[in-house]
Order: sequence, then structure tokens, then C-alpha cells
Amino acid sequence: MNIIPFPERSQWPALLARPVLEAQDIEGKVLPILEQVKSSGDAAIREYARKFDHTDLVELAFSQSAIAEAAEKLSSELKEAIGQAYRNIHKFHVAQLQPAEKIETMPGVTCWRQSVGIEKVGIYIPGGSAPLFSTVLMLGIPAKIAGCKEIVLCTPSDHPAILYAAKLVGVTKAFRIGGAQAIAAMAYGTESVPKVYKIFGPGNQYVTAAKMLVSKEGIAIDMPAGPSEVAVYADDTAIPAFIAADLLSQAEHGPDSQVLLVSTSKKLLSSVNLTLSSQMDKLPRRDLAAQSIGNSKAILVESEEEAIDLLNEYAAEHLILSVANAEIVSEKIVNAGSIFLGNYTPESCGDYASGTNHTLPTNGYARAYSGVSVDSFVKKITVQHITQEGIKNIGPTVETMAEAELLDAHKKAVTIRLKSLL
Repeated sequence: MNIIPFPERSQWPALLARPVLEAQDIEGKVLPILEQVKSSGDAAIREYARKFDHTDLVELAFSQSAIAEAAEKLSSELKEAIGQAYRNIHKFHVAQLQPAEKIETMPGVTCWRQSVGIEKVGIYIPGGSAPLFSTVLMLGIPAKIAGCKEIVLCTPSDHPAILYAAKLVGVTKAFRIGGAQAIAAMAYGTESVPKVYKIFGPGNQYVTAAKMLVSKEGIAIDMPAGPSEVAVYADDTAIPAFIAADLLSQAEHGPDSQVLLVSTSKKLLSSVNLTLSSQMDKLPRRDLAAQSIGNSKAILVESEEEAIDLLNEYAAEHLILSVANAEIVSEKIVNAGSIFLGNYTPESCGDYASGTNHTLPTNGYARAYSGVSVDSFVKKITVQHITQEGIKNIGPTVETMAEAELLDAHKKAVTIRLKSLL
């Protein structure tokens, strides 16, 4: 890693900048796909499957037999691990449900909010070299808890672990469709794929562009997304080998993954650098990790206060605090997707099985976005009930305000009720 000692604050924006994607070029390639799927439905899906995936899709949906047989193709050890992850994730997320609390704002005027599951949601799981069955758990579990009636899954992968997880979480329909065309299918609906109201899930830059484009047409999405990233703040109490392993666990996602190490200890930074190479050489995905690490930065700062300021400016998707006072430091973090405390809390545990959700804001969006939760799959509908006593109490206030805004019909809607009670 390139160690940068004591940079001036004026240099931080350049040091912390993410790679800039050619958004217009990508959108220019994605838009025709969206339009073709919108107009031609299943036929367009099959055409793009032949073009991009070199496969003939006779049936777009996974058969029930394929889903049922997935369990037989997995080891008992993996099924047990998936089961444990399911239980932890479910336990953490079900606790997010909140009963409606009725608030009497004044005598006779009662207001509350009720949570209603989004009826139809879509989950996208990318293909590629890593079968992300863990993301099926992370999205399917809160969707089911929220009460979503239809959970549609699209993935170009037929990996049995993905199908096994889909059945476990209660996916209602699963399709072997990938890329921007999968996003289009869920956004617009086709003869086979139901139209959904909100789309979740990671993907490459074309999938991301497709999600952003359909969101302009009223289809909700989970959040803007970019390459995965981790920032680590470590002091001399950290274990260099652990830090190196955490950095590599993120770097192996791909060459555009973001890795940042911040410390007040030059000794720690040097020690991490020494162990990085030896650990990386043993990784099957070392070539991908090497590209990411080659673009990564290790920043030496003067103080903990400066480290916290820098990390808040970066707004990492994952933030690991391997420092002596980790929990105290975490209370000063205002921009991060998810925080991991201490030497024995690797980001990998959050990715798979600790219970928190791994679908998190990247690319600096943690300044304004939260990670996925049960709330992501519900709508909050406000309800109010006003009694005869209540309209007498609140009526004059509304009449005065409506009259001041020159909205006479608003005023009369109250006045007519007040007169009926005389």
C-alpha cells in the first residue's frame, strides 16, 4: 500500500475520491436494453441471453424441481451454516418491527403511523465468479418479515446455494435472468416476470445504471451503489495480520474495490504492509486483490481527532475500528454504512452471519443513506382520528391557517362540521 504521511486537509478530497465512471457512456448502452425489454418483454430477455450469456432460455423461470433439488447438491455443512446465518439475520431484523404508537396531540385528536409491507419487491443477485447466496438471505429475510406479498428474484446464476437460500427465505418466483435486462423485466414486467414496485440488490455498473434509470420512472430502488469498500482505523493495539486480512477480504471483490487504512502509528502501517504481500500470494483471487491493493491508500495522521474527521469525510460502506477505545470512537462516527469494533470483529462476519445487513451505501452515499433493513421493505402510512371534541379543539386553528393561505374551501370543510355541533 502507498503510505501517505500527514496530508493537509486540503488534500483529503483528492485522496478520498472514488473512481469516476463514465456514466453517460454506460447509460447510453443500458437505455436501449430497457426500452427493448419494455416493448418486447420475454422475447427481448431471450435475445439478450443469447447475446450476452450465450445461452438459450427456453423457460425464464427456474423450475420447482430445480429449486427443490438444490438442497441435495449442497453439503450438510454448508446448509447448516446457511441455517445459522438465517437465524441470526432473522433475529436481528425481526426486532426492527415496531408496533404502531398512537399519539394524542390534543384532546380528541389522535395520530399514528402504521407499517405496511411493499406488496411486490424484486431482488437481483449477480452471477460472476462469486455466487452471492448470502445476499439472498440479506434481502429475502427482511422482505418476508416486512410482509411483502410477492418477492421476485432474478439471477443469471443457477448455483444451488442461491436457489436453496431463495426457497428458505420465501421467494415467490425466481428467474434465470441477469444484467440490465433483469432490472428492466422487474421494473416493467413481461409475460413471465411480474412488475415490482421496488428493486433491491447489487450488480455491475450496467445493473447499477439500469436501477438508476428505472428509478427516474417511478420504480423505487434500495440505494445508489458503487464498488464495495472498506476503511480501517487502527492503532498500536491492532494486530497487523488481522488488518491485512480485512483489507484483502474487501480487495478480492474486484479491481475497483476501495481499500483505505488510517492510523496514527507509522509502525502499524509498515507492519500491515509487510504481511499484506505474504497473505495475498496465497489467495485464489490474488490477481483481483492485487489490483485493488495497488490502488489503495494508507494514511498516517497526527491524532485520533484527525482520523475521525477524515473517516467521516470518506463515509465508508464498511468501517473497522481496531483501536483501544473502539466503542467510544464509534459514537463520533456520523458517516458510515456499518461499523465493526475491535480486533475480533472482521467485516466478513457482517457479510455473512452476525445478523446485520450487508446491503450498504457505497461511494460516499453513507452520508445520507442507511443500509437495508426491514424499514426498506415497508411504507409508513399515517393515520388520524378526530372526535367531536377534537374538531372543536383543533377546528379554529385550521380555520385561521386556511383563511391566511386564501384556501376558503379548506376552511369551510372545518366550519361546516363545527356548525353541525352547535
